[in-house]
Amino acid sequence: MADPSTDASAERFEVKATAESHFSWLRTRLSVERTLMSWVRTAVSLIGFGFTIVQFFDRLQQIPGTAPARFPEAPRIFGLALIFCGVAALAASAWEYRWTIRYLWAGSFTAIAGVTREGKQTPLYAIVIALMLIGTFAFFAVLLRLV
Repeated sequence: MADPSTDASAERFEVKATAESHFSWLRTRLSVERTLMSWVRTAVSLIGFGFTIVQFFDRLQQIPGTAPARFPEAPRIFGLALIFCGVAALAASAWEYRWTIRYLWAGSFTAIAGVTREGKQTPLYAIVIALMLIGTFAFFAVLLRLV
């Protein structure tokens, strides 16, 4: 018998299709969903705070009787950085989510999933894409001073 450490076709784990392993798979799948939702929440906060900082300090400078800012472009640059970080966080988390889901559906894990891939898509992809578009719009609106 060949040494399993040198056999390229050997599975990393021995997977037994039991109720316990099925529910472990489901818990892992739901954990991945929760992680993506947490990243979405964080990214929305970053995009929202970035846009709000730009708007707040722009309106603050327009109030009569206020002293001019020492660094008038600082809030705009900081806001752009926050918006960019939010969009980048969405992109990175979507990539990580996709990689992990593909891993969970690969090889011998399919046997313990207990369901098929068809019809089991989450609306999170649509939400992530929509938020990335909104974040990109906010970034360019602030960058080009459209708002």
